[in-house]
Amino acid sequence: MKKIFLIAVVGLSLAGCSMSQRDANGALIGGATGAVIGGVASHSWGGAAVGGAVGAVAGAAIAHATAPHRHCWHNYYGHWVCRYY
Repeated sequence: MKKIFLIAVVGLSLAGCSMSQRDANGALIGGATGAVIGGVASHSWGGAAVGGAVGAVAGAAIAHATAPHRHCWHNYYGHWVCRYY
């Protein structure tokens, strides 16, 4: 169990280098929620660790997918035009 926890912590710390603040918050919320659900469902620390790891990945993915995206370009008059989608 300690090995799984260590792998999850190292993986999340390395993945945090390329995350935005929104993605990191999603990973934190998803990891905490997944740990609680995994621990309650399995009645073990191992289930909490696996649930936390899966929840963190899912939370970061959901936060990234729901972030507003911006596309900018110069219009005919040379002004910047940005559209959010």
